[in-house]
Amino acid sequence: MHAYRTHNCAALRPEHVGEEVRLSGWVHKKRDHGDLVFVDVRDHYGITQIVTEVDGPAFAVIEALKNESVVTITGKVTARAAEAVNPNLPTGCIEVRATAATIQSHAHELPMPVAGEAEYPEDIRLRYRFLDLRRERLHQNIMLRSRVITSLRQRMNAQGFTEFQTPILTASSPEGARDYLVPSRVHPGKFYALPQAPQMFKQLLMVAGFDRYFQIAPCFRDEDARADRSPGEFYQLDFEMSFVTQDDVFAAIEPVLHGVFEEFADWQGKGRTVSALPFRRIAYRESMLKYGSDKPDLRNPILITDVSEHFRGSGFGLFDRIVSGGDVVRAIPAPKTADKSRKFFDDMNEWARGEGHAGLGYITQKGGELGGPIAKNHGEEATRALIAELGLGPDDGIFFAAGKELAAAKLAGAARTRIGQELGLIDESRFEFCWIVDFPMFEYDEDTKKVDFSHNPFSMPQGEMEALETMNPLDILAFQYDIVCNGVELSSGAIRNHRPEIMYKAFEIAGYSQADVDTNFAGMINAFKFGAPPHGGSAPGIDRMVMLLAGEPNIREVVLFPMNQRAEDLMMGAPSFVSARQLQELNIRTLDPAPAKPGA
Repeated sequence: MHAYRTHNCAALRPEHVGEEVRLSGWVHKKRDHGDLVFVDVRDHYGITQIVTEVDGPAFAVIEALKNESVVTITGKVTARAAEAVNPNLPTGCIEVRATAATIQSHAHELPMPVAGEAEYPEDIRLRYRFLDLRRERLHQNIMLRSRVITSLRQRMNAQGFTEFQTPILTASSPEGARDYLVPSRVHPGKFYALPQAPQMFKQLLMVAGFDRYFQIAPCFRDEDARADRSPGEFYQLDFEMSFVTQDDVFAAIEPVLHGVFEEFADWQGKGRTVSALPFRRIAYRESMLKYGSDKPDLRNPILITDVSEHFRGSGFGLFDRIVSGGDVVRAIPAPKTADKSRKFFDDMNEWARGEGHAGLGYITQKGGELGGPIAKNHGEEATRALIAELGLGPDDGIFFAAGKELAAAKLAGAARTRIGQELGLIDESRFEFCWIVDFPMFEYDEDTKKVDFSHNPFSMPQGEMEALETMNPLDILAFQYDIVCNGVELSSGAIRNHRPEIMYKAFEIAGYSQADVDTNFAGMINAFKFGAPPHGGSAPGIDRMVMLLAGEPNIREVVLFPMNQRAEDLMMGAPSFVSARQLQELNIRTLDPAPAKPGA
């Protein structure tokens, strides 16, 4: 018999009754029934119930066990009585009557219990992450992550992609988020950077003649945490293709994403559906108008409408002045809100103010009876014409976001999401994918008072050099695209600008000289001068995909060892101070933190 186990803790079934077996695992729960003691032993695979009588040969050892101690049990498989069968456990029809027990490792008093799914403070969970990972939900999330990555690899290989590994130590880039810098010992004063993404390397692979590349790529960005973004590091399905159009990129990656989401749509019995192929394509400007976001949740049926012209010269002076000044009014329907009190509408208005906006105007309806100050001032005839154009019923309310176009769009989008949640309109049983396409190449930066890149400076402008030379920069669109699922942006991508003369011109419009481009992007621009194929790609986020499939609201729940909101690893004590000798080897001198200002 094996020293530790003949079976894992999920393997035993009624057909094993009568066999002598050996199991090893952690003590999940222990129950003392007087003349009998029951112990649930858990390993990576599942749980098996162990039982011993008070006069049994293993009783003394089992009685002394504390939860989460590691134990090896030898015994005989027996059938449970009919009334004792546990239908929720794969091993629920049997138990093991212990004949011997060995404690492999004693557990101290636990800072948090493993059995059960009660919530615990973040600092406890992260400091004792190895305990947190023993809990069933989190353990299963990490296993889901592994299976998703395996499935992605298999599907990418089937699509003719080849996996390569790009460097981790690279050069700092002036674009994008803050770099994590690594000092060089042999080159005093110089630093490597951890890659924010393998962007330049994957494009260089295309220049090098490789046709379809992918990798499960680690990426490092010194940016603040969000629910859908880990601080420090994350993983993405990075891929690039040569001699392709935007349609070719979509055709290659859509079956991969659709297949993975279909494969795991029923994870833990959730029974979700996935939007059909091909995924819907929505132009950026249409998305900002109808959904108030470039990452729309298509499960929400609410559509935003521009109603500016309805208020030009109207009796509602505030909106009339806004529209006459060149700004906009957007309407957000609130379906079937006749049974909602005025407090619902006032609370939405206060929420908008709490988000830093002037507020949300509204019109109420109950059986076609109009309510609210906007309807009163706008006039019944004009209000009913507005309602008819929006296609609303007699019990549907309306919220309004007004102001500068971008600010009004963002408020309307946030209100659309909140109304959808408050009214229970979002169908949680669906994964709805879409592509956001036709992003503007440039935007006007109000702070710097100049034209700058709006999305990705290395994208090919639609119309190429002719567009750059003849069009208003703010009207130029790019071959840029985002893939979005349920309101979560999985990745940005683009058909790349592979021609140096077009790249120089695009950067010139954004205020960069040819010398700036040659200095900051030397590796890529030099390579392009030796023959670069048309190419494009994208990089869907692994963490975000798994978060969606697991149904988790926070990305931390699908990452093995995440940092906290302050980018600290509480378990390993990182970041940490290093010795003076280490700093001296790296030719680095540290500064004391600046003293806090009085009253700060």
